Amino acid sequence: MNMMRRSDIVLALGVIAILVILILPMPRFLLDMSLAISMTLSVIILMTSLFIRRPLEFTSFPTILLISTILRLALNLASTRLILAGGHTGPEAAGRVIAAFGHFVMGGNFIIGIVVFSILVLVNFIVITKGSSRIAEVAARFSLDAMPGKQMAIDADLSSGLINEDSARLRRRELEEESTFFGAMDGAAKFVRGDAVAGLLITFINIIGGIIIGTAQQNLSLAEAAQNYTLLTVGDGLVSQIPALIVSTAAGLLVSKAGITGSTDAALFGQMSRYPTALGLSGTLLIVMGLLPGLPLLPFLALGGTLAYTANQIPKIRARAEASEKAAATAEAAAKPTADAPISQALAMDHVRVEIGYGLLSLASGDIGQRLTDQIKALRRQMASDMGFILPSVRIQDNLQLPATSYVIRIKEIEAARGNLQPGLLLCMDGQGATVSIPGEQVREPTFGLPATWIAPASKEEAQFKGYTVVDPSTVLVTHLTEIIRDNMPDLLSYAETQKLLDEIAPGYGKLVSDIIPSQITVGGLQRILQNLLAERVSIRDLPTILEGVAEACAITRSISAITEHVRARLARQLCEAGTSTGGVLPLLTLSPTWEQAFAESLVGEGENRQLAMPPTQLQQFITSVRQSFESQAKAGESPVLLTSPSIRPFVRSIVERFRPQTVVMSQNEIHPKARIKTMGQI
Repeated sequence: MNMMRRSDIVLALGVIAILVILILPMPRFLLDMSLAISMTLSVIILMTSLFIRRPLEFTSFPTILLISTILRLALNLASTRLILAGGHTGPEAAGRVIAAFGHFVMGGNFIIGIVVFSILVLVNFIVITKGSSRIAEVAARFSLDAMPGKQMAIDADLSSGLINEDSARLRRRELEEESTFFGAMDGAAKFVRGDAVAGLLITFINIIGGIIIGTAQQNLSLAEAAQNYTLLTVGDGLVSQIPALIVSTAAGLLVSKAGITGSTDAALFGQMSRYPTALGLSGTLLIVMGLLPGLPLLPFLALGGTLAYTANQIPKIRARAEASEKAAATAEAAAKPTADAPISQALAMDHVRVEIGYGLLSLASGDIGQRLTDQIKALRRQMASDMGFILPSVRIQDNLQLPATSYVIRIKEIEAARGNLQPGLLLCMDGQGATVSIPGEQVREPTFGLPATWIAPASKEEAQFKGYTVVDPSTVLVTHLTEIIRDNMPDLLSYAETQKLLDEIAPGYGKLVSDIIPSQITVGGLQRILQNLLAERVSIRDLPTILEGVAEACAITRSISAITEHVRARLARQLCEAGTSTGGVLPLLTLSPTWEQAFAESLVGEGENRQLAMPPTQLQQFITSVRQSFESQAKAGESPVLLTSPSIRPFVRSIVERFRPQTVVMSQNEIHPKARIKTMGQI
């Protein structure tokens, strides 16, 4: 037991014993035991080669092949001593194993033995060994040639994140083992080839030497000497060549298994039974051959019938196996206890979610649903293009608690808007806000609250002829969703999204980002600035210009509102372009000096603590004046920008956004020098 634990000592003693056999004579009983060991070792090697799944699982094969070859050659030398020394005494001069092979295989006729031995040597040397050597040589060559490409593939998978460092290290080690193994197999095949040649030469030398010794020294006749020594020598050759043939077969199986995964039987039978039609046609052909005159019917009929029956049973066996696997999988899934969802999942939050009643499920499935999802994808793409803002994924969910034709838009789980749709109808609206004259259900358009009518699809052409706007229910929902998202963009721009914008900025601006963040402003501070811009629907797509403005302002102030105003001034061209009318001019409504002074005098505090402390009555007067001025401009078809001085612009905007959120408020600093302006009036 202790010796088995020290396998290194056992192996060393075994190699020493082989070397001793080469030098010292061996008793017959020990030779019988050694020949049995040689035969057993060759069978173990063959069985291992059959059952391994990959060649790399038997990387010690070249070493085992060398040891087994030396063992057989040593036993050949030991048996040669016994044959030449005692061959004149009878067939058991070299032990019972050799005598048994001589009598059983040769039937006591050394001519038959020589023929059988010659055939075994030719099969081993010309067929198996030569083919194995060629396969090993080609496999080694292609393995070495493919190594750089495989190394590059591993590095590419590691760089792209498909595998981790441990997996890459394991694959590199397997690649090195593969190239080393096939290289070693290329050389080990030469051992088998040399063993066959040596066995042939040893047998020839033993026969000649035995006849000479028998006739010259032991006074035997030529016939007796030839009978005794040839019988023993050929028996010895068979005892050594049969294990050599087995090991050669194992080597051939191993090197020819390079592209096969799994044990040899599973690979061969699995692949050959993959096409039952081929087996059926083969069986039919054998039956037809058995019916030919002169050929025995029974063997061909038995084989053909077996193949035909097998071809018929394979699909049934596969069907039963698949059904059994499905049943086992179902039973396993049923038996497996349902794992409770982690409590942390309750903290997950949908940034944007659209809940629909059961009557609107057609919008989320089928062709209509496909159109809705395509429109939402287009919305996300449009948001990224127009505002530089990457909209989070929009989740569409059914809600049976809602009325059948209602929907709710939620921002961060909070209801932001709701509306009603009529599947199968079209929403018709007048661009001027007038009542639609086409018969239908009179409603309010959910996005802007304009008068609208749900009309039948047959009235679509009439509505378009009258100049009305006609949209389908999914477009109504997406339009409403668009406006809600535009109103809530500051809330949707999270810290993570801000960091993502910085990570994805153009490579040329990486130094700008590293200079500003975090030395001059934190990511959270930049997030607040971007949220301030989005709150007034200012696009943040030109992030490099925004960062440049932040860098300039941070040298003067740390106030977020002051930095935001400076950034707006840097975006003057963009702001003016967004407010320019179709005529190419920027329409303006200016704030009168009276109101300018009133706002300036109502500011209290310093820095971030500055607040507007205007009396309520005065605020109401301002709101009324702004509403009247903009309504009169709207009747004239104009949508002007409210212009103020830089110091009071944020506070004027905070008042105006409460009753006219779509109104753009700009300061004089934000008017680009090249912008064409047109003053429409004064408040």
